[in-house]
Amino acid sequence: MRPDAYAITIILLAATVESGTILLFPIIGEIFTERSGILNLGIEGMMIIGALVGFVTAFITGQIYWAFFMGMLAGGLASLIHAFISITLRGNQVVSGLSLTIFGLGVTNFYGQEFVNLQLAHTVPQVIIPGLSQIPFFGPILFKQDYMVYLSYILVIITWFILFKTKVGIQLRAVGQNAQAADAMGVNVYKIRYFWTFFGGLMAGAGGAYLTLNCAPFWLDGITAGRGWVAIALVIFARWNPPYALIGAYLFGAINALQFQLQSMGTTIPSALLSMQPYFLTFILIIVATLLVKAKHIGVPKELGIPYAREEK
Repeated sequence: MRPDAYAITIILLAATVESGTILLFPIIGEIFTERSGILNLGIEGMMIIGALVGFVTAFITGQIYWAFFMGMLAGGLASLIHAFISITLRGNQVVSGLSLTIFGLGVTNFYGQEFVNLQLAHTVPQVIIPGLSQIPFFGPILFKQDYMVYLSYILVIITWFILFKTKVGIQLRAVGQNAQAADAMGVNVYKIRYFWTFFGGLMAGAGGAYLTLNCAPFWLDGITAGRGWVAIALVIFARWNPPYALIGAYLFGAINALQFQLQSMGTTIPSALLSMQPYFLTFILIIVATLLVKAKHIGVPKELGIPYAREEK
């Protein structure tokens, strides 16, 4: 590989990790939300709320990490709207999630008008990890990133461990598979569903905040550009398992990074066609994931989307 080609590959793959991290947060959050039996189609709305709150906080205060936290919190608080309708009121989860997305897009359009086209003076700083960053090829890609990317690495490991190796994970999966049986064993179904729906909102807000604090440090209406819907689709590809979420997020990130690289190189391919490629890849991943799920008899959580009422036992 020629030196220039090698350098371009490193830059492209590093951008893949950065772009994929935007999706990795909400995918992991939705995995846990769906594992509890709650389907939340409001990820796009929570992401863009987190994106606006994070951007505005950073623009006003200049505190990047405080802005990231506020974006996370905004997404989490927005998710409680869906939790209340879906869990307490036992409303239709599809309608509630879609309404949350419409609400998020509308409220950010209204309150974000005065911030349109404004840019942040500072973004999330890059942190080079000594030693690991010197590893040939992989070092510059994985260990010359920022704290949020490193947080996502740790998050994948921790969430996998919680889901499959702890009592908390057993209770979560039990609620998603058979809420009545879990309730009979003393598990608080409502508490678990509320908590993990809120967690999913926090992660959606984190993805949105990371977008405007690092990858696109400015504000435009609809800046999330459908990434929330892609996250929902990639939950299926991940088969509700955090490590597979990382693969799906990075595949999307790779195509997304490639289109920007091609545009910067002056390709003759129309920009609209390039912008379509990440979403086209998502369709392919969903088809593949669906076939794998059927072939290996991996089912969705049986209680997914079904309201639970204790008195109906």
